[in-house]
Amino acid sequence: MFIKQLYTGCLSEAAYYIESNGEAAIVDPLRDIEEYLDLAKERNATIKYIFETHFHADFVSGHLDLSKVSGAPIIYGPDTETKFPVQVAKDGDTFKIGNITMEVLHTPGHTLESTCYLLKDESGKDHCVFTGDTLFVGDVGRPDLAQKGEDITMNDLAGMLYESIHNKIFPLADDVIVYPAHGPGSACGKNLGPHTFSTIGAEKATNYALKAVTKEEFIKEVTDGIAAPPNYFPINAMINKQGYESLDEILMTGLKCLSVQEFKNLITDDVIILDTRKETEFVNGFVPDSISIGLDGRFAEWAGSLLPFDKPMLLVTETGKEKETIIRLARVGFDKVCGYLDGSFEAWKNANEEIDLIIDVEADELMMDLPYDENLVVVDVRRETEFADGHLKDAMNIPLNEMTEPASMANIDDKHNVYVHCTGGYRSVIAASLMKRQGIHKLRNVVGGWNAIKEQEKVEIVKEKSMLN
Repeated sequence: MFIKQLYTGCLSEAAYYIESNGEAAIVDPLRDIEEYLDLAKERNATIKYIFETHFHADFVSGHLDLSKVSGAPIIYGPDTETKFPVQVAKDGDTFKIGNITMEVLHTPGHTLESTCYLLKDESGKDHCVFTGDTLFVGDVGRPDLAQKGEDITMNDLAGMLYESIHNKIFPLADDVIVYPAHGPGSACGKNLGPHTFSTIGAEKATNYALKAVTKEEFIKEVTDGIAAPPNYFPINAMINKQGYESLDEILMTGLKCLSVQEFKNLITDDVIILDTRKETEFVNGFVPDSISIGLDGRFAEWAGSLLPFDKPMLLVTETGKEKETIIRLARVGFDKVCGYLDGSFEAWKNANEEIDLIIDVEADELMMDLPYDENLVVVDVRRETEFADGHLKDAMNIPLNEMTEPASMANIDDKHNVYVHCTGGYRSVIAASLMKRQGIHKLRNVVGGWNAIKEQEKVEIVKEKSMLN
């Protein structure tokens, strides 16, 4: 028996390769499937099954492309309805993979079709359970993602999740390994732990949700303080349910190399220019109206949260990163990339085209300017909980994920000198690029963000105690 967790950090997503006696299965594959095919080829195995734990909301799965290439059927749990052929398993069904067995455990709660898969080893002993978004390390799946047309409330789903965990997960032995679909940083739970796998015993002992004694207590624990899901979640869930264009076709269209003039000819008010270079490069010069989302951060998540899915997109990337950018965009459902700028931003600059930039300032310069500039406005783009845990006095909190709302910047006008920051600098550059597109040009990006600001002498830090209780 061979099991490998294939973890993608920028999405906090875990897929799994399972193999026994020349037969393999993939659990929750990403849209780019080469890694699974290469691993099976390297190990001289045949992919027999593709198991999906549920309709994922935070990424587009690779189930369709992988099934087409491998011929393996796509397995979903009970209550699954799709627009494409799948095998809908019943609770308790088993599937042989070489000398090992996968058992279906229907665990509704995160979604109605959510299913865990219990893997039994060659001797029939329970070895591990692939829990999808039902159970994470230190958390459980969010119960507020009912899909359009489902007449069910968040509390209803939370109650189902309680029953699923207590009836299907709790009876498993303490030494059974827990392999979830996500790790730390994922928005699929409230606050996932720092590790990407655990055991049933460890989760019973440490997971806050599993300590709840009654269903009512469980519902309150898992729904209290839950943040709104990212905007792209319902879009991705629908794509996974209805089907999608193959990644090869998206790459064929997106990997169109455009000269400066060709790139310029395609720019209209309806086109998104996405610049995926490092934020430290972007601030020094970019094509006007570009949106900065660097590949080095949580790229796909922020792209899905901030960019429209229905508009054509042009790319400015670091040379050699064009394909990676398109693949990572496709992972969250973007399929309208029209091409990329040949020679990156340097080609645009060398052609003497108009450029824009963002001025960087150090934290100490901000602190010197604060007492003397009555028009200075500090815009803190961290999440509300981060802001509540400590911020500058009189700072304006506009969380980055809310910056697509026109009203979010209504209190900023032409007289203001805007200093924008996040925690370290990644999100603030994204925010500054969005503000530039809104016509806000008197702005500065605070290098080092809150990490640098809070270390300054005589800094006055304010906390929002009501939000922290």
